[in-house]
Amino acid sequence: MSADPFVTHRGLLFTVAYELLGSAADAEDAVQDTWLRWDGIGAAGQAEVVDPRAYLVRIVSRQALNRLRTLGRRKEEYVGEWLPEPLLTAPDVADDVELAESVSMAMLTVLETLTPNERAVFVLREVFDLPFDEIATVTSKSSAAVRQIAHRARSHVAARRPRMEVDRAEQRRAVDRFRAALLTGDLQTLMDTLAPDAVLIADGGGIVNAVRQPVVGAKKVVNFLGALSRIAPTAVIEPIVLNGAPGARILLDGVVDTVIGFAFEDGLISRVFAVRNPDKLQRLTEETPLSR
Repeated sequence: MSADPFVTHRGLLFTVAYELLGSAADAEDAVQDTWLRWDGIGAAGQAEVVDPRAYLVRIVSRQALNRLRTLGRRKEEYVGEWLPEPLLTAPDVADDVELAESVSMAMLTVLETLTPNERAVFVLREVFDLPFDEIATVTSKSSAAVRQIAHRARSHVAARRPRMEVDRAEQRRAVDRFRAALLTGDLQTLMDTLAPDAVLIADGGGIVNAVRQPVVGAKKVVNFLGALSRIAPTAVIEPIVLNGAPGARILLDGVVDTVIGFAFEDGLISRVFAVRNPDKLQRLTEETPLSR
């Protein structure tokens, strides 16, 4: 008996939904709704689907796009900065450079600046290489309109996307230096790991303490982090693979307190993404499979 196409492509469906939403919880809901629709057409209907992969991607994309519009309204009421829900990912995600960049914390924050239609068109075209007519079906737009949206979204992202380095070993070294300096309180070494215009963004969601505005400039970031390290001297800072890139996990008394993602430029850390909202720290005990 052949495998159920939904089971075969579940990792892909989750990845599509997650890139559109930036929220693993909402992505899982979109995937579950996709399963209900797939199961609802029955075995006879499924047998008539010529390309199950494309069919399922269309369904999950529509579900995610609908949720994205609702999520936008929720974010307007969010307390402080909103960051994507981080994922613990397998090291081999980094081997697919395009996938790793597309799910990185840095790229997902850029995608947040797009409209829902722009985000859907960009992700489906640039990351998953869907034909324009397929994307038109998902977005209920004409193919000509989708092409225009794609051009606008590409320009928008190109102006804001981080210049990610492919050399993961160099990124790991930068993160290792960052972790060691934070643990030891070595502020000069911490400063040396950061780009001069480095920015720290924290997300507490109004549930836990977190700075509500970005901290801009290496010196201010170091002063902020130095103060935190003195407050929690018993913290354990572990290296992890976060959203396909080197990251860090801070534990207090054995409980995950903060997850940190990074963006890199010229061998230095240019962005520090600190997620503290406990509602967003639920998927950090096991790896989440991602695929294209």
